Amino acid sequence: MQNWIFDIRSRSFVLLTILFLIISAFVYFGLTDSFDQSVVLFFSQNVGNPTLDTIMQYVTESGEVLWMLAFGILMMVIPKTRRIGITLMILIVISTLLTGYVKCGIDRDRPDFDYEGTPFPVEISRDTYALFCEGGFDASFPSGHAARSMIFAIILGYVLSERFPRGAYLLFLYPVMISISRIYVLQHYPMDVIGGAIIGIMLAGVMAKRTKLYKLFAKSKT
Repeated sequence: MQNWIFDIRSRSFVLLTILFLIISAFVYFGLTDSFDQSVVLFFSQNVGNPTLDTIMQYVTESGEVLWMLAFGILMMVIPKTRRIGITLMILIVISTLLTGYVKCGIDRDRPDFDYEGTPFPVEISRDTYALFCEGGFDASFPSGHAARSMIFAIILGYVLSERFPRGAYLLFLYPVMISISRIYVLQHYPMDVIGGAIIGIMLAGVMAKRTKLYKLFAKSKT
């Protein structure tokens, strides 16, 4: 997991920024519409399994900003994980606001498909926050859920990688599940979750470096 942590002036950060800008341009000019629409159409036509529908609903809601903030606060309360909690709290706020403002700029409508699966017990959150920016609530690109879930996977995976070098990578199943669930519940297109994941990687890599999470390893060895 050490390769996932980098400085803002590093080649990794620059390449990720360029990749995100390219994807954003493709989405803005509608170059990915055909692909995105076909994938969402497939999902909309293959829902209806009560168990899977409910699982997807709870998976996608776990990425809602309030639940993640609560987890970050819990980590802050525990002295041994306070540095992790602070890092997560900062990243949750920054990623949520950043994706919100990018949504306002790209202004891409969310999927316009009727969900015909099992009714969800609670309303699916759209989870877009952008102050002084009108119209962003219904915008789709990029996915805040995908960004935050990727942040969780990288930060927690990095912390656990010293003791569980291989097992830490299993945490990446979480952002994969979140991304699939966002498409499944017809809230996002594939390119939305890809764009959100890239933002999550960029922010987590830089912030983990700035908050010096590597010091946790030094403490565990003493």
